[in-house]
Amino acid sequence: MTENPRDRDGEGRARNARPRDGLGRPLPYGAAGVERQPEGVVRSPAETVREAQLLLDAGKPFHAHEVFEDAWKSGPDEERALWRGMAQLAVGLTHAARGNTAGGARLLLRGAGGIAPYRDPHGLDVSGLVAWARELAARVDPVEGRAVAVVDAGREAPRLLG
Repeated sequence: MTENPRDRDGEGRARNARPRDGLGRPLPYGAAGVERQPEGVVRSPAETVREAQLLLDAGKPFHAHEVFEDAWKSGPDEERALWRGMAQLAVGLTHAARGNTAGGARLLLRGAGGIAPYRDPHGLDVSGLVAWARELAARVDPVEGRAVAVVDAGREAPRLLG
C-alpha cells in the first residue's frame, strides 16, 4: 500500500498546493486558479484594511479573510478579537457565496459580535459592518424553508472604512 503524498511547503508543513477559485474552493491540479494570498505577511492596520477592501470588492472574500488572519496572528493582543472578527465576516461572506448560507449566517453573526465592542479602530466602520453582517445573515439564513437568494460576493462586499 502506498502512502498518499501530501503537498508540503519549504519547511515541510502540510500545505494544499491545489489552485483555488475566487471563493477559495480547491480546483483540480493544473487548472487555472486565482493567485493565493501569501501567508504570514505583517502589514500595518491601514495596509491590512486597504488590501482586504480590494479583495472584497473583487469578489474574493476568502482571500480577504487570509489578510485579516495575518493581522489577527501578528497584531497586538488587544486587537486579536478585532481582526479575528473581521476574518469571520469575510469567511461568512465566502460561505454565503458558496451556497452554505446557514454556516455563512453563523459566521457573519459571530464576526459581528467579535468586532462590536470596538469603537472604529483604524477608521473601520464597526457599527456599519455590524449592521451589514446582521442584515446579510438575516437574508441568507434558511429559516423554515424560506428560499435563499444567491449571494454575489462582489456586490455584497461591505465598506470597511467609515
